[in-house]
Amino acid sequence: MTTKYDTKKYGKLLIEALPGLIETEEENERALEIVWNLMKKGENKLSLEEDRLLGLMVRLIEDFEGKAYPMGDKAMPLDTLRSLMEEHSLRQADLVDIFGTQSVVSEVLSGKRGISKTHARRLADRFRLSADLFI
Repeated sequence: MTTKYDTKKYGKLLIEALPGLIETEEENERALEIVWNLMKKGENKLSLEEDRLLGLMVRLIEDFEGKAYPMGDKAMPLDTLRSLMEEHSLRQADLVDIFGTQSVVSEVLSGKRGISKTHARRLADRFRLSADLFI
């Protein structure tokens, strides 16, 4: 079942955000700012249109950062994250503020998606560790 969003409201958000393929650090920082502003509202307070924009922006950022900052071996950072989650009694839902959406958290924890540089920095801040542990 697909939840219906208002295309006019979503269109207005797209016009404000002007999303596109990210090719420079400056464009990446701009996209990160949009994501941050949406995340500050809180996951349960986003409209369907805002949640859709958030998902799009996160994908664009991850695409850029995946190419700009190759991850190499993804198993070790994922193992580190899983260990920290266990140590701090965290659930997937507790990491949505770092990864943007529940689906991204799920994909990262299942190994389908790597930890981006942006996520690594946020994880480093959360756990007060070096971002290198997650890259």
